[in-house]
Amino acid sequence: MLFFYTRSPTDIQRSYRAQSSLKKCGKDPAWIPIVTFNQSAILTNVLTQGCRLVKYHVECPFTDSGIISTMQMTNMDNDHIPKYMGQCGNQIGCRFWDLALREHAAVNKSGIYDESLGSFFRNVDSRYDDPADIPLGSGRGKIKSLKARAVLVDMEEGVVSEAMKGPLKEVFDFQQLITDVSGSGNNWATGHKMYGVQYHEKLSDIIRRTAEFCDCLQCFFVMHSMGGGTGSGVGTYTLNLLADEYPDVYRFVTAVYPSADDDVITSPYNSVLAMRELTDKADCVLPIENQSLVDIVNKIGQAVPSAKMGKRVFAASGVKSGSALTAGEGGLSKPSDERPFDSMNNIVANLLLNLTSSARFEGSLNVDLNEITMNLVPFPRLHYLVASQTPLYALADVNLPPRRLDQMFSDAFSRDHQLIKADPKHSLYLACALMVRGNVEISDVRRNIERLKPNLKFIHWNQEGWKTGLCSVPPVGQPYSLLTLANNTCVHNSFSDLRDRFNRLYKRKAHVHHYTHVDGMEITDFSESLESLNSLVQEYVTLEQHMNKPAQSEPRLQVLS
Repeated sequence: MLFFYTRSPTDIQRSYRAQSSLKKCGKDPAWIPIVTFNQSAILTNVLTQGCRLVKYHVECPFTDSGIISTMQMTNMDNDHIPKYMGQCGNQIGCRFWDLALREHAAVNKSGIYDESLGSFFRNVDSRYDDPADIPLGSGRGKIKSLKARAVLVDMEEGVVSEAMKGPLKEVFDFQQLITDVSGSGNNWATGHKMYGVQYHEKLSDIIRRTAEFCDCLQCFFVMHSMGGGTGSGVGTYTLNLLADEYPDVYRFVTAVYPSADDDVITSPYNSVLAMRELTDKADCVLPIENQSLVDIVNKIGQAVPSAKMGKRVFAASGVKSGSALTAGEGGLSKPSDERPFDSMNNIVANLLLNLTSSARFEGSLNVDLNEITMNLVPFPRLHYLVASQTPLYALADVNLPPRRLDQMFSDAFSRDHQLIKADPKHSLYLACALMVRGNVEISDVRRNIERLKPNLKFIHWNQEGWKTGLCSVPPVGQPYSLLTLANNTCVHNSFSDLRDRFNRLYKRKAHVHHYTHVDGMEITDFSESLESLNSLVQEYVTLEQHMNKPAQSEPRLQVLS
């Protein structure tokens, strides 16, 4: 999935005033893009320059627009264009849009195309062959026809075709689809070296064309799996494309890792080959493990009374499919429409909703995505953030009692709520972000931080490494929620397990010939990817050796006589 974060036409018009203000700050305003309301296309270099403009907004208090580098949190004037890669990415994407529509419908009951909707959807006049975009304007216009800011990519037609025939079909634009018929055959080389090269121009064009509906490109958000061929291969190829064509734009990745008993034998190869690209090209990665999702879903199924769960069926990977995590009344999908992985995909979709809540709704202390990168990534390669969220049942058809606020914070740091198989409380924190939604005061957050700090180990040079965000709008059906993003050394355990599974295959060169016969794929790609993973694991292990080192007591400033 790929997000573009942008500013609104209103803020771009403010760049006229920004020119004179920049002169006062001693900055050169000559390169500032001036864009009018009716401008239909914005060139790539202008979009990129727009991000540099925002950085000056942070440094110089010359504007009243409240813009911060990646997302404008105060005014919520930013656009999101998701890009789904492969079967996993597209299935999660469908759940994401279903839940996003439900969340916006709960807040926006008057059918107004406001700033909140504008961050995810275009408002178009569909009476024409080439639908015309209706500008946000004052944020009080009526909704005509909503089109998701989304691009769907898969080298098979099944999932995308299903989406275009399902209840969300009117939301997606046929011009923003890329499909093939043969698939990548669970082969990273086929996806990356063959289909990536084959569809390079089309990928580049569709990203550029979709970005032209935005006002100023700010951030990419890529969603794909790691075990398959299209997600890992085409997904990381697209990440390279973004790094080449939009080098100054942040690149966030949510990557779903296969479990140890994955039914794709070559998934360790695909994951390790893809990880080299994520480590080198992404600014921030949110790893999610399939096994953690399975465990969470089954745990929720046990917690929900059977009378409220309705009829249970056993889906793929042993997941019990019930109503606790599936679309219920008020959504676009009916409970009978539930597919095997919907309950797992809902967890990831809610992660994305919580992550972007500050871009869509107001709050007393909203968090910008570039603040996450700035505060949680102390070293360029160590940008893998461990995510957890609570509550994990957030849909209206389950009347479970809400978690007490303090218990919610405790749950977020427990092993059972992590989206990877790890226990961060027994490893070293480099930094941690708390993104809270609902009627929660900053004093509540501070109290819980002080309560939890004695049980958490932070690296000695960043003992106060907390980042806090407050969004006033809670998820549907819950009074509040909490998303934590932690840069924690526990992630190296998952990477070490993946490396071991890779080595068990590679030491016998099993299935390697399926990769090397693809044009452009070399045997050295395996060894170089393994070396990159070894280096990454070692960096985390080296930091973890400082776990018991006392905190630095030196003053930050010293007066020299």
